[in-house]
Order: sequence, then C-alpha cells, then structure tokens
Amino acid sequence: MSGVHKTIVVLPGDGIGPEVAGAATRLLADCAAAFGHRFDLVEMPFGGIAIDRCGTALPAETLAACREADAILLGAVGGPKWDSLPLEQRPEVGGLLPIRRGLELYINFRPIRVRDSLIGISPLRADKIRGTNFEIIRELAGDIYFGAHEHHTEKGIESARDVAQYSEPEVERVARYAFERAVTRRKKVTSVDKGNVLATSVLWRKVVTRVGRDYPNVTLEHLYVDNAAMQLILNPGQFDVIVTSNMFGDILSDEAAALTGSIGLIPSMSRGATKKAALYEPIHGSAPSLAGKDVACPLGTIWCASLMLRESFGLAAEADWMDAAVERVLDQGYRTTDLAQPGTHVVGCTRLVECIRAELSDSMHHAERYGWGV
Repeated sequence: MSGVHKTIVVLPGDGIGPEVAGAATRLLADCAAAFGHRFDLVEMPFGGIAIDRCGTALPAETLAACREADAILLGAVGGPKWDSLPLEQRPEVGGLLPIRRGLELYINFRPIRVRDSLIGISPLRADKIRGTNFEIIRELAGDIYFGAHEHHTEKGIESARDVAQYSEPEVERVARYAFERAVTRRKKVTSVDKGNVLATSVLWRKVVTRVGRDYPNVTLEHLYVDNAAMQLILNPGQFDVIVTSNMFGDILSDEAAALTGSIGLIPSMSRGATKKAALYEPIHGSAPSLAGKDVACPLGTIWCASLMLRESFGLAAEADWMDAAVERVLDQGYRTTDLAQPGTHVVGCTRLVECIRAELSDSMHHAERYGWGV
C-alpha cells in the first residue's frame, strides 16, 4: 500500500491547547500507521507560551515553518496571564491575526452538525434541532478586524474608531467558495449582511448576487444579520451554507456552536490559496481554569484532524474511519464533563481518547464489519 507523506506543524498554544492538540496528534499517528502514511509532526511555539519563550506571540521561525507545511493544527491561545499586555501584543491579536495575514488565510470554514448521540445537550428541543447540518463560510482577512484602529484623547475625552473595509475581489473569492461548497450539498446559500445600514454590506450583497448568477442550480437568499441570528434559533434546519463577513461570522458561528450544546464540539479550517497550507483549530478558547486537570473535551480538535485529512490531504476514507470511531464511542455513552447527560459515562480527556483509539484499532482488525477496504 502506497501512502502519502505530509508535514503537519502543530501549535499546541496555551491552557488546554496542548491537551487537545495532543489528543488529535495521537489519532493522526494511528491513522498514519493504519493506512501506511507518513505524517511528520513539527511542534512550534505560538501564543502566550511563545511570548514567554521568545518575546512574541508569533516567532519568525514558527511562521516560516507554517509556510513550509502541508497543514497546521492549532490548539488554543490566550489567557489572563497575558491580559495586562498592550492589545497588539496579546496572544490573540499578536498571534492569531498576524498568522492569518502571514499565511494569507481569507476563508474560515465551520461545520455545524447536531449528532443524534448528543442531541440531548442542545438547548433546543430535539424536534427543532434534529438533523441540523450546515456550514458557515466566514470571510477572514478583512472587515473591522483588519481595518485601521484608532484611539485618542482630546480635551480629556477618550474616543476610539475601528474601520470596516471590503473590496470587490475580497468578497468575490469567499462568495465563490461558498457556492462551490453548496454545489456539493443541498444547493442553497444564505448570505448574511446588514445592507440596510452599512456600505460594506451594500457592496457585499451586490457582489454575492453577481457571483450567484454563475451557479443557477444554487438557491441564494439574503438575510440581515439580526434576522439571521434569530433564524438560527427558530429554525436552524433551514440552513445549508451560510456566507458572511468577518465580524458577523465570528459572532454567528459561536451562536451556531451553542446549538450543538458545546462550543468544544466545533472544528474549523482557515484557508487561502489552494496551494498553501490550511490552518485547523477548534473554535473554543484556551480555558486556563481547566488546564492540567484532564477534563477538557478533545472532540473539536479531533474533528479538526479528520477535517484536515479530508480537506487538505484528500483522504476521505481515513477521515470517515476517524469520524465513525468517535461516533461509536459517543453511542456507547462516553462523555467528558461538559457533554454529560443522565446515564452517560463521564471520563477525562485521556480516557476518552483511549476509547476512540481502541475503536480505531478494532475497526482495522474487523475491516469487513465496518466497511473498510484497507
């Protein structure tokens, strides 16, 4: 069997980041061994720990390694330890924004799926949430986050200004990606903006509408962001692919994560040009209060690993193999504390990963039973 050879830069980061990243890398190593692949895992400092070691959240050596990699796996960054630093030096602003800029990442992809085994932890009734499965495509390189930031004091009065700005090409490239995703799904795109108030949203809607004409088999609808936020709660099943701006996408994707019952369940992929490495990270934070207690939920990061196999490496069978093992463990009732329900088995991060690895091994030994043609 001829396998692939890929280099994966691992950025464990801060708080629970090293724990959840370690969980995913163990499963990637299992995948490489089972399918005859070679994944070279290169660990680099990033975030608060990089500030402590190197004086900056994104050392030049880390960015250089990421540029040479085939994919990047990030745990989490930030924590109160670094909150006293100037804003531009903190792990989030001094790390996440520069790495997105340095790698030219302009699309963020977040799949939102409510699994039957976890439907009981959703805050919505099962009949309203069952079968929910949609994707949020968030523009990642523009808007307020990357516009000019100004803060000044005049006559004793402080004021601040953040500039939102988009160009036609910036909107077009993310819109086209969303339509391409919809073609492979249920053929519906919902574009979210605030076109009745914001000039950037007027441009956004104009460009998305124009791009939509190139996809006559895909239905396009436009929603104002306030209505979209409401519709996510009232009827989440109506959505297939949501495309929106950087700030709106940041907010709506966290709201959508709550539909699943835990922000710890959601993976994400940030990507730019197809020939460059994509960055995979769970959307939860570093949760410093949980660090070192073996209670963190690793599933968001594990699903980042399977997303990486599918999207960056084209290894769909391997991704399915990993996803199926996780589903079987969940069906058996194993949960970390944040996912616990009456009658479930509450285990730590380490034990949950051991259960998943056992399922992976069992499925390889009984390939015919599980449908693996390895």
